[in-house]
Amino acid sequence: MRKENQDDFRFIFKDGEDALCAVLCDGMGGALSGSIASAMATEAFMLHTGELFSSDMNPKEMKKILREGVNYANIKVYDRSFTDFGCMGMGCTLVGLLVNNGRCLVANVGDSRAYLISGGEIRQISRDHSLVEEMVAKGQLSREEASRHPQKNYITRAIGIEAAVKCDTFEFTPEKESKILLCSDGLSNVLSDQEILALSSFGDDIKQNADEMMRLTLERGAPDNVTVFIAQL
Repeated sequence: MRKENQDDFRFIFKDGEDALCAVLCDGMGGALSGSIASAMATEAFMLHTGELFSSDMNPKEMKKILREGVNYANIKVYDRSFTDFGCMGMGCTLVGLLVNNGRCLVANVGDSRAYLISGGEIRQISRDHSLVEEMVAKGQLSREEASRHPQKNYITRAIGIEAAVKCDTFEFTPEKESKILLCSDGLSNVLSDQEILALSSFGDDIKQNADEMMRLTLERGAPDNVTVFIAQL
């Protein structure tokens, strides 16, 4: 695992525990700039989306503040990169989550992921913005080939690289007792989806699920930082 942690994660419950806002970022850039980018992005996202979010919002309002939070994070990181020579070229991935009365919205930029675990199955909700994902979509690579490709970590979108960024958003209403998992690629590059699914039922609670995923990832060498968050619906 890298000596410097370039991942950053924050979450907040609103109106008791009726509404959840969470964001995970994975930094990129030399020296300390990757960790600066991820910390700035999570802070900016929470300052906007986390502060405005409430349990009485409808899906349209939730999507609006979700997108605005991503854009605000992008502006803050881009401005720092543009004005601070030591941070030039820094950026980060971002995956954000809003949960309100069982309805979920996810936004992502880059290859940090959101998974839905429900009914004994696992499904990736977010869509990787990566070179290999584009090749899979075009039929140039299989999923198995993509997992071993030497450029699998080459992302095509990131927070802070350009003055404007496009995020993908996903809206869904999972069944009760479902789990939503957010993770950096430090987890998804080491554990397969089926391994993540199997470990999601390990132990008695979601903390034990996450701890076991982390333990196995570290046991296998964890060449990158690893962040895991699981929400039980």
